[in-house]
Amino acid sequence: MNKRVVILGSGESGVGAAILAQAKGFDVFVSDKGEIKEKYKAILDEKKIAYEQGMHTEEKILNASEIIKSPGIPDKAEMIKKAKAKGINIVSEIEFGGRYTDAKKICITGSNGKTTTTMLTHHILTNAGYNVGLAGNVGRSLALQVATEKHDYYVIELSSFQLDDMHDFKADIAILLNITPDHLDRYEYKFENYILSKFRVTQNQKAEDAFIYCEDDPVIMEYLEKVNPKAKRYPFSIKKKLEQDGAYMIENQITININQNPLNMTIEQLALQGKHNVYNSMAASIAARLVDVRKENLRESLSDFVNVEHRLEAVATIMGIEYINDSKATNVNSVWYALESMNKPVVLIMGGVDKGNDYTQLYDLIKDKVKALVCLGVDNSKLIESFGSAVETIVEAKTMNEAVAYSSKLGKKGDVVLLSPACASFDLFQNYEDRGMQFKAAVRSL
Repeated sequence: MNKRVVILGSGESGVGAAILAQAKGFDVFVSDKGEIKEKYKAILDEKKIAYEQGMHTEEKILNASEIIKSPGIPDKAEMIKKAKAKGINIVSEIEFGGRYTDAKKICITGSNGKTTTTMLTHHILTNAGYNVGLAGNVGRSLALQVATEKHDYYVIELSSFQLDDMHDFKADIAILLNITPDHLDRYEYKFENYILSKFRVTQNQKAEDAFIYCEDDPVIMEYLEKVNPKAKRYPFSIKKKLEQDGAYMIENQITININQNPLNMTIEQLALQGKHNVYNSMAASIAARLVDVRKENLRESLSDFVNVEHRLEAVATIMGIEYINDSKATNVNSVWYALESMNKPVVLIMGGVDKGNDYTQLYDLIKDKVKALVCLGVDNSKLIESFGSAVETIVEAKTMNEAVAYSSKLGKKGDVVLLSPACASFDLFQNYEDRGMQFKAAVRSL
């Protein structure tokens, strides 16, 4: 019998999975509860892949031998519960794509910095002449690339949601940057569930594989022995010299030490500035050295990398006020990193859909660095309550234009206006990219 694969969700990962499933001879059906974007509809039509939009038809879904689901669909969704009750195997697009490639996989997760680290690792390998694909949360769908291209390496950014639906998949090199509370609404509000989800990046690893992790992260260190990954460990730290293979910083010099063959650089030579980016650069560098990127290639790539859009992206300086787009900061810790790297008075634009955020860890930084807070969301009560005593001026805005207009009035020469929301964007925007684009457009029209 021709095995039937049903794909729930028709974004980049869903359509990629559909193309690979069809290429492997499966009977494929794509179902999306929302609208399918025109560009993806065109691909499905061209490939003659059956699909539906605006609904999930049970009889067309629950006859699947396997379901590939979008990372955005939670396990508590009705259709997922019914599929599980029927014993249908449910996997992520990454799990499915991984079955059909023997390329080396460098997989990166963490609460913060994973996009930057993924892009940087890909940049280093590309510059060194490697045949490498960029996949997961950034780049194009892994399944699509496996179906249509042949790479020797993949650098894959993985969210906890993707990791939750990965079972047999194995990373040759796994990177865990940090773990701070995020998305707790998807983990029964239990931090431990989220921690164990992040550690899934090490699942199925063997002694000859590599696990790169931050030795300065208390949560990682607490769970390291509990989870006890089998792979060889490569820690990185900016607080102490490490005697084993890995990376560390002393004063302003970082050392990447693999097989007793160290590479030294000063942090001033790194393209990415700020403490959090030293961590990202170290993690990417260890991975690069483990796949034998030459030291001179690595040094060059670390100093000429251009960071991703919507992550501490300088937009413009108008009337002496600097405007920075950090729309990708969708959790509290990302905002902490952003504020920590600011050395001018800040007008902060924050707000959106709260994911169970605990704002207490931001209180001191906001009190110290933020002169005015512009709340941009449908419901700002939690922000106002959390920071009312920390910031002298708090205003509310209902649109991005309004938020930027307020900010330009509240700021003066020598200040920074920082969009770093700490929240998801779905109350007023399509996604964090849309929010960042609207911010840039509003700034440019000042």
